[in-house]
This record gives sequence, structure tokens and C-alpha cells, in this order.
Amino acid sequence: MSKPLPAVDFLKIPDQGDPYLEGHKCGACGSIYLDAREVCSKCGERGKIAATRLSNDGHLYVFSVVYRSFPGIDVPYVSAIVDLEGGGTVKGNLIGIEPDPAKIKMGMPVRVVYKDALGRKDREGNSYLSYFFEPR
Repeated sequence: MSKPLPAVDFLKIPDQGDPYLEGHKCGACGSIYLDAREVCSKCGERGKIAATRLSNDGHLYVFSVVYRSFPGIDVPYVSAIVDLEGGGTVKGNLIGIEPDPAKIKMGMPVRVVYKDALGRKDREGNSYLSYFFEPR
């Protein structure tokens, strides 16, 4: 059986070890981006950006409970933006908690978990691996 495909470019699935999220960090100012780039958008330095492994721990920055979506997408679900420890801000779905705003707290500690991408497959039948956030 083949290993799953990453659902996004910044999700890395090594042959050995656990999956992880990869960012790109500016060596001059420390800004972190999810996409590869040559020039830092914050300080303007060129050629000082290198790939870095992002933390699996973070804190909920903001969220929205989604009640309407495309056909085939189960609702409600929690769309979240998380500030990762050590830098990096990532959007994803918050799982493992009831989609009730009264039970979700801004700043709550969360962890990145890696799971099947909700049963999605490519045309050849290969599955995808995605990342989600869950409360710590």
C-alpha cells in the first residue's frame, strides 16, 4: 500500500518519521511563511529564507463555526486560525470539540494532528493526508 499524498504543499510526509508542517523562515527577521519565497515580505531581505519544521503545538487565534458549505461537506464544523509556538500562523479545522462557540475559547491550547483527509481520493484512488487542530 502506498503512503497517502499530502493535502497541501506545506504538509510533509517523510519516508521515516512523523508527518509535519513546513514553513519558511527569514534568517534576518525571523518571519515565517507557509510558501517558499526568495524575498521576505516583512524586512525585504533576499536569499535568507530557509525551510523550517513548524511546531505541532499552538493557540487558537480565531475561529468560525461553519453551518453552510458545499454538498458533501458535513456541517457544522469549526474553521480555525492557529498561532503555532515558535512562529507560523495556519488555517485549518478544529476537531475533537463540539462546534459550539460557548465551548471554544480564544487562546485555548491546541495541537496539530494528522489524519485522513475526510475520505478524499485522487483520480487514481490514492488517499490524502491532512492536518487538523484539536484541543490539548
